[in-house]
Amino acid sequence: MSRFQILKELKANNHSFSTKQLEVLLDNFFVALEEFIVKGNKIEVRSFGSFFIKQIKEKKGARNPKTGELIFVPKKNKLSFKPCKDLKKFINEK
Repeated sequence: MSRFQILKELKANNHSFSTKQLEVLLDNFFVALEEFIVKGNKIEVRSFGSFFIKQIKEKKGARNPKTGELIFVPKKNKLSFKPCKDLKKFINEK
C-alpha cells in the first residue's frame, strides 16, 4: 500500500480532517517511529505488533557465492517486526 493509498483511506474514515492535516500527521508519525527505533528502543503498537532492532553477528567465514572466496561480513543492525496474535489470526483468515 502506497503513502497515497494510506492517506486516501484515512481521509475516507476521518472527514473532519483535511488531507493536508492527515499528511502532516502521517509524516510526523513515521519520523517519530524512525527516531525512536534509531535510539535502540522497542516500539509496541497494541493490536498490531512490535518493531525492534536485532543485532546480526559478524561472519568471519562467509563465502562469496560467485567466486567462492572467503569474505568477512561485519556485524550490523536489522529492523524486525513481530505481529501480535490478533494480526496473525486476521492475516491467516483471509
